[in-house]
Amino acid sequence: MTASSLQQKLDDLRAALKKEGVDGFIIPRADEYQGEYVPASADRLRWISGFTGSAGVAVVLTDKAAVLSDGRYTIQLKQQIDASLFETDDSTKVSAGDWISKIAKKGAVIGYDPKLHTPREIKSFEDKGLTMKALPANPLDAVWKDRPSAPSAKVEAFPLSSAGVSAQDKLDQVAGALKDKKAQAAIIALPDSIAWLLNIRSSDIPHIPVALSYAIAHENGTLDWYIDANRVGAEVQKSFGNRVSIKAPKDLEADFAKLMDKAVLVDERRTSQWFLTELRKHGAKIIDAKDPTIILKARKNPAEQEAMRNAHVRDGAAVTKFLKWLSENKETITELDIEAKLEEFRKAAPEYRDSSFDTIAGFGSNGAIVHYRATKETAKMLEQGSLLLLDSGAQYADGTTDITRTMAIGTPSKEMKERFTLVLKAHIAVARARFPVGTTGAQIDALARAPLWERNLDYAHGTGHGVGCYLSVHEEATSLSPRGAEAMEAGMIVSNEPGYYKEGAYGIRLENLILAYEDGVCADTGKKMLAFETLTFVPFDLSCVDFGLLNESEKKWLSDYHKAVFEKLSPYLDAPTKDWLLKTTAAQHA
Repeated sequence: MTASSLQQKLDDLRAALKKEGVDGFIIPRADEYQGEYVPASADRLRWISGFTGSAGVAVVLTDKAAVLSDGRYTIQLKQQIDASLFETDDSTKVSAGDWISKIAKKGAVIGYDPKLHTPREIKSFEDKGLTMKALPANPLDAVWKDRPSAPSAKVEAFPLSSAGVSAQDKLDQVAGALKDKKAQAAIIALPDSIAWLLNIRSSDIPHIPVALSYAIAHENGTLDWYIDANRVGAEVQKSFGNRVSIKAPKDLEADFAKLMDKAVLVDERRTSQWFLTELRKHGAKIIDAKDPTIILKARKNPAEQEAMRNAHVRDGAAVTKFLKWLSENKETITELDIEAKLEEFRKAAPEYRDSSFDTIAGFGSNGAIVHYRATKETAKMLEQGSLLLLDSGAQYADGTTDITRTMAIGTPSKEMKERFTLVLKAHIAVARARFPVGTTGAQIDALARAPLWERNLDYAHGTGHGVGCYLSVHEEATSLSPRGAEAMEAGMIVSNEPGYYKEGAYGIRLENLILAYEDGVCADTGKKMLAFETLTFVPFDLSCVDFGLLNESEKKWLSDYHKAVFEKLSPYLDAPTKDWLLKTTAAQHA
């Protein structure tokens, strides 16, 4: 995007805001479904600013504007945002409300689209003393003349063999949760919650196989699903029995009238302000509580666990084939070549459906950008003397993967080996962790950071996030991060991805997915103990390891891991790739 085109967009938006009688407007990354990934028709933050990160917010005032995002995107903001048009800042240090309070004139009225913000977000602005005004229509949409059409992909059934529990039984579980909260209905506004609940998948947005839609679950185990009926085939409808009513999206607001005087569960952290306003207008009694499907979805049942194991062996074979190819082509390729070749190997599997997110192939200084995305303008050619950080994942018909490996191109420096090994120690600490039921994500996160903290080092992202079963690669479970207040539970699948980033030089991240399971009882407290099963099987680059920094138990873990990699993957590899894998990890399984 050129500066002149962005300036014109800002001019057009400011003219529209003047007509609405507001002094500013907030443009979040989120869409009407509060998703991390949005369809092209809802990528408003990118349209107005050129910023492509998966988290952030823009504020446009009458004479100034800003784009804010978290620490993962500090470098990306500098690269993508035109400083003559927008200020930038770290949203974990300066919130959008803070920026508006400082910059806007006293008494300014700030407009917002109530379908794009949660009630808690709006309250956070009001708590800053700001005057907020919900607008009946989004003024940005009005000036976005070439806005793409909304998606409307077909809906498919997710087989019971992988889902493990029928939609009817899941609806009964949700009904039980509603009764526990003394609620008669619940708004289900997250598309991945609906996909899990009804055992359906679709392709309305990149990387996450969901249908953008809303639903109302009822205490009697029925559900109203607001989606174009033409998208839902007869076989899918048949799988619901008589428990699901498919209704036109335009009927949603009218159906709120049926909830008059009823207790309706609304998750005010994950549902838009629009729902809260309209439900109150129609006389519903609001219960603010967490979406009841989230914890049910996070605890993977045995069928989901096995489906994810199968997907990871398949993915491990594809990534290992790629790594062999990379070892033979290190000096003739770019970051974009790497992305394309890796996807080619994955696509060879008939179960492949999509990547689970945009691949991060960052060489040298690009690897220090936590959520880097290579473009024709930024893609580096690989050359001797630095590191390649490769974070990627796939959506298969039975499971979702997410893996990061960091590889040396040429001979790594002493510092690179030291930092790589510290990150490996952090990874091993989480992978080997045993802990009592009730242990929080923040406590597990600290295990990972300890080896880096000892050297006065750290990383500006969480250690792990939840992952769905052929669903969202960033699913809610216990967050392994300093803010992870919820307890880890058996059946949860999370990432284990500590890192280190030297701005302007290189980045290191090592990521596997891990599954929490029960592992005995503590003799002293009687509490059940949990441990992690590693699901990802892909070799680490041993040329980056300083074995002098590993203790004997860490060396054993690494040896056992590489033995497992070879045993699990070798049946799916051709002879040359199998030989390559054997030689690559020989020091660990000789």
